[in-house]
Amino acid sequence: MDAITRRRLLQMAAATGGILAFGDLAAQMLRLSPGSRVAYAGEPIKIGILDPLSSPYKTSSIHDVHGATVAVDRFNKDGGVLGRPVTIIEADDASNVDTAVQAARKLIKDDRVDFLMGTFNGDVALAVAAVAKQENRLFMVTGAHVPELTGSGCDSHMFVFMPSARMLSRAVTPHLVKTHGNRWFMITAETMDGQAAEQAMTEALLAEGGEVLGSVRTPFGTTDFTAALAQAKPAKPGAVILNLYGWDLVHALKAYTAAGLAKEQIGVGGMISGEQIGRPLGYANNAGIWGLIWDPKINSESSRRFIQGVIDKYHHTPTSRCYHGYAAMTQMLEAVQRAGTTATQAVIKALEGHEFDGLKEGRSYFRASNHQHVQDVLVGKAYGKELGLGHYQLLATVPGDAVVSGHDEKTCTL
Repeated sequence: MDAITRRRLLQMAAATGGILAFGDLAAQMLRLSPGSRVAYAGEPIKIGILDPLSSPYKTSSIHDVHGATVAVDRFNKDGGVLGRPVTIIEADDASNVDTAVQAARKLIKDDRVDFLMGTFNGDVALAVAAVAKQENRLFMVTGAHVPELTGSGCDSHMFVFMPSARMLSRAVTPHLVKTHGNRWFMITAETMDGQAAEQAMTEALLAEGGEVLGSVRTPFGTTDFTAALAQAKPAKPGAVILNLYGWDLVHALKAYTAAGLAKEQIGVGGMISGEQIGRPLGYANNAGIWGLIWDPKINSESSRRFIQGVIDKYHHTPTSRCYHGYAAMTQMLEAVQRAGTTATQAVIKALEGHEFDGLKEGRSYFRASNHQHVQDVLVGKAYGKELGLGHYQLLATVPGDAVVSGHDEKTCTL
């Protein structure tokens, strides 16, 4: 075996079609350093998706993967990317930093993924970003919204597809104030995400001359919000603001309905909700005014194509989390095509400052300065029934440039 020259080995590979990855065997024969990869034409481009598939965010996570899979299917049907098929490898981060770090390292070192995407929890996203930078992998955050991601914790290898908490709160707060007044009570998850939402909503409310009458913190994964709402009721707020998400938000909305607060003219709402929240509620218990990422009533050709793709494969109308998975995956793969390579630095350059079709009315682009996706933020009023496609009455489409913060750019050093 030692007598085989490098030239002879390459001739042998060409004779068999040149499309096989010899992996560790080839590395040993060519005396490559441990962990080196030998990529040949036709080797799959691998995307590792990290999502909390076993946490209170699990329903949203499944939709994230659904959307990403529809995007990958579309590229593969058209011949792949750079003549190579694209594959997805899923991993569960369980909304836990240590679990996420271990999963990210496995995806990179064992599964040898080319890129990472996903995550919902802010602390998890920041931890995975550190791993991605250390291992020189691009990481596309699809679900987390904490300001640190594009502020003090920004990273040259990380792009954030989700609007930031400040973008969402600035869009929805004027509509909540118009409908329910500016005296609020807040219920907040004891997580980095919940605290970021509370801070952003408080800042936006104060800018409207409002007042926070009180706040209750609840453990992540709370199922009974009766006591929390009982504390809100005596304060007589115009609205209860739920700085929650996933199944926490589902359970809180059920408790809001059961408590009869709407009959006492106490409204409800918050920074973010979506179809994936309303469906477990059976729609009937869903209420309030919310920030939305995407809605199936957006009338554009690309949005309609995305909707049909999800319906054809999964037999349901897509949610905003399907949108995230689909649109984020699309942008990563299109960046690879523009770059002409999967090399991390080249793909980063192809994304920075790039304006693209974000499946919305306004423009979408990644800020070169902090890698924030600037995009429309929708504001919707939830109804206890479906309204054609979806169950929100759209109140506003707020351009991303109108709500994006310059503060994050000032604290970000890529």
